[in-house]
Amino acid sequence: MRRGDKQNASLLLEEYEHYLALQKRLSESTIEVYLHEVGLLLETFEDPEIVNVRDIEAFVISFGERRSLASRSIAKTLSALRSFFTFLQLRKIREDNPLSLIRTPKKEESLPHVATYDEIEYLFSVINTSDYLGVRDKTLFEVIYSCGLRISEAASIDVEDYQNQQLRVIGKRNKMRLIPVGEVAQAALAYYLEEARPHLLCRSKPSQALFLGRRGQRLTRQAISKRFDEYTALAGLEMSVHTLRHSFATHLLQRGADLRSVQELLGHSDIQTTQIYTHVDSSTLQRFWEEYHPD
Repeated sequence: MRRGDKQNASLLLEEYEHYLALQKRLSESTIEVYLHEVGLLLETFEDPEIVNVRDIEAFVISFGERRSLASRSIAKTLSALRSFFTFLQLRKIREDNPLSLIRTPKKEESLPHVATYDEIEYLFSVINTSDYLGVRDKTLFEVIYSCGLRISEAASIDVEDYQNQQLRVIGKRNKMRLIPVGEVAQAALAYYLEEARPHLLCRSKPSQALFLGRRGQRLTRQAISKRFDEYTALAGLEMSVHTLRHSFATHLLQRGADLRSVQELLGHSDIQTTQIYTHVDSSTLQRFWEEYHPD
């Protein structure tokens, strides 16, 4: 791609980012994925005005094979490109959207990984709370599990968002919800706010963030994920931070919570998204039945 083309592509990506954030109001993580996929497209083709269906198909197949993408990831790539060409139509750069002629691959049915109560309890027990960072980490993951938070939601919480044993959370599409905090997480928060957070706070530049890094800045999603991975490796468990959210929902249903309440707590717009946890619960019951039921 020539220098002028690179400059044009950079400007186009910048305008597209504003479109995703201001008009589509997508989350930061989704915008990051979309920009990455469209950026690869613009590196491959100099002029998006003349890209056709066959070009798109060849591009997706080539990059899909190179990165060993599953059908779910390919669907995300197509969604990003479809959005980009819609943006080009709105800008009057193109009249058509070549993605309208490409069928999205059927997503593989995959149930979310759920940890048991014992696994979560053991994971939290390996966190060394002899220093302030350890206290912060245990509190952070207790809160994520207690409230079923997404990692981005946990990172964006401010101190003032926790009041009267409830947490105010801003989820996808800036949707606000109030979540009750469990007793164990309440106790952890009380100790963290009193004993640990003041020592992490930077006096010259205080942050309103609830969870702080060692230099007093807001703890990032990447830092949260990295710390969690260190603890799961120490515990010999295979799970991600998002496993805590999946486990929160499944454990609630196992204890008799109704689906609509779980939907509200998770911040799902569509109850069908929440229904996957009923399949997880059913599969768990089936596994126990097969293991313990006498022939």
